[in-house]
Amino acid sequence: MDSIYFYIAILFGYLLGSIPWALVIGKVFYKTDIRTKGSGNLGGSNAGRVLGKKAGVAVTIMDAIKAVVVVVVCHFFIPEATIFAGLACCFGHCFPIFANFKGGKAVATTMGYFLAVSIFVTGHFFYQFILILIIFFVLLYITKIVSISSMSAILAAVVISFILKNDIEITLSFLALWIFVVYRHKDNIKRLLNGTEKKITWM
Repeated sequence: MDSIYFYIAILFGYLLGSIPWALVIGKVFYKTDIRTKGSGNLGGSNAGRVLGKKAGVAVTIMDAIKAVVVVVVCHFFIPEATIFAGLACCFGHCFPIFANFKGGKAVATTMGYFLAVSIFVTGHFFYQFILILIIFFVLLYITKIVSISSMSAILAAVVISFILKNDIEITLSFLALWIFVVYRHKDNIKRLLNGTEKKITWM
């Protein structure tokens, strides 16, 4: 961790995570700044609400790809920084330097991180990505609430990582992301407790 390349990898992760795809796609293709619409959140859910399903899917995919790229690049060139750079990417998504440090909630970016880690680091693609996606969509189908599904699926990833006896660094990174995502959903949690959280209508 004393290598300058380790810190370059962290910076790379943060800067790539800072690319606000919801803002880019909204302004380029829809002439809309979604920071002024809906929840104002720069994520796939708000993009879908404000700009439509296609935009929401595009933003979600692009936000996930950010973490995939960071993990893959670091895995092959600076492996000791892989986990930390992945976390930096998720942090950058929430506090992007390119959007006045006001970003999304890192759910899609976290899922991208899980995808890349499951393929290139742990090898548990089914248990640490496919199963997490299944849990997310099953809960979404039952509750119709994205925030509950997101927080629960990421918590499931933490539990599964512990059961699989992954490297402690990986399990702790999953736990850190869950805590971070829960914190970013603090307003959603208040609405859940008040019974005012919005439900999706497309499922």
